[in-house]
Amino acid sequence: MDAKKIEQLTKKADQIGKLDTKQVMTWCDGCGNYGIQNALKRAIVLENIEQQKLLQCFDIGCVGNESDKVECYTIHGLHGRVLPLAVGAKIANPELTVIASAGDGGTFSEGVNHLVHAVRNDYPILFLLHDNENYALTTGQATATTPKGQVRNGTPDGVAQDPLNPLQFVLSLGPSFVAQTLSANVNHMTEVFQKALRHKGFAFVEILQTCPTYNKQCPNEWYAERVFEVEKLKNYDCRDIWQARKIVAETGKFPIGVIYENLQKKNFLETVPHREKRKTTLIEEVAHTDITKFLGKL
Repeated sequence: MDAKKIEQLTKKADQIGKLDTKQVMTWCDGCGNYGIQNALKRAIVLENIEQQKLLQCFDIGCVGNESDKVECYTIHGLHGRVLPLAVGAKIANPELTVIASAGDGGTFSEGVNHLVHAVRNDYPILFLLHDNENYALTTGQATATTPKGQVRNGTPDGVAQDPLNPLQFVLSLGPSFVAQTLSANVNHMTEVFQKALRHKGFAFVEILQTCPTYNKQCPNEWYAERVFEVEKLKNYDCRDIWQARKIVAETGKFPIGVIYENLQKKNFLETVPHREKRKTTLIEEVAHTDITKFLGKL
């Protein structure tokens, strides 16, 4: 992070503080959620997003424990269902900045169908995948992203299947924005979140999140030795889908930064023909209708 941005953050410290509530944090010591929350607050303030125009939607899990810790409009949804919740809010009121957050369990088990269609339709929201490779809130069961061979509660002999690669999966669906960052690097997360918030379509950001309680095999130091910034690669073009798919397929290393971006793709709100001439939002079109005359005929 350059000196200019650090100066901006210093000047806006009070604004960042206004995004905090009086609720006590309940995450484990060393949880990656602390860094994620701090980076997201920074990004929101640096992008000049007003609190009254911000909605954050949370899935069930450790990530959902943030729902009463941030001072803006928040909704704590059902497990795996945060995306349709967030998408519905954005379609009803496009003036809102909508951020949805979920873990790897809810996203790739209960909610994988919603992720597929959110990417396909390019709904204009930011989605943060908190990938700590386990169901941490329910004491660390394995998920679709848990590495093969690792022991989790419920799999004492180790996971027998190969893990799903979230970036490979999303890139196969024709996305418009894909990025990856690391929960231990608040500065890098801040910059990635800012870029994702500026994107006009569905921004998918995977966060390699440490879980000191149930995923001791992958601490911050483990990730630090294996991540590399795509922006520093010579001739890497984040507009080239094939370069993106190749780089995320490499095993043993984790690219961080904006992996892929398609600025030409139209998002969902830009492709709905019957809304083209509408100057109002759906929430402004809600009206009371007297149905008494219909009830009299029953």
